[in-house]
Amino acid sequence: MALKDEGERVAEPSPRGTYLVIADALRTTLNEDGAPERLPSENELIAQYDVSRGTIRRALRALKEEGLIEAQHGAGWRRAVPGSDRRTLAERIEDMMRAETTVGEPFLSEAKLCERFNVSRVAVRDALAQLQGRGLLESQPGKPRIVRALPPPRSDS
Repeated sequence: MALKDEGERVAEPSPRGTYLVIADALRTTLNEDGAPERLPSENELIAQYDVSRGTIRRALRALKEEGLIEAQHGAGWRRAVPGSDRRTLAERIEDMMRAETTVGEPFLSEAKLCERFNVSRVAVRDALAQLQGRGLLESQPGKPRIVRALPPPRSDS
C-alpha cells in the first residue's frame, strides 16, 4: 500500500498472480499436520494478505476447483472431506422430508435443523424459503411450518 501525504493508506492494485501466491500459502496450510477444519473468513484473509476481496475469492475458487476446500453455506470455507455430502442444504432437507415426514404434520424447527445439519440459522432459513417457494412447506406467523407436500423422488436414486 502506498502512503498519502498525511500517513493515510491508499489501495494499490495487487500484482498480477497474487491470488496464486495466496492459494499456494493456503494450500500449504491445509496440508500441514493439525491444519484447521475451517479457513479464516474472507475478511480475515483480506486483512492477513492486505489484498482485495476479489483477489481472495480468486484464490479460494482455485482451491475449490482443485477439490481442496468447499463452501459450507452459512459457515464459510472448510477443508474438503473426501466422499462428503456435496448436495445443497435444501436437497439434504428434502431427503429427510421424504424419509421422515408426512403431509400435514408440523415440520422441524429452525433450531433443530441447525443442530441436525450443523449449519447456521441463515443457511436453514434460506433452504426453508426455497422449499416454501416450491410449495413443500407452509408457514404461518407464530405457528410451526407444516409439510404441504413431499418432494418428488430423486432421479439419481
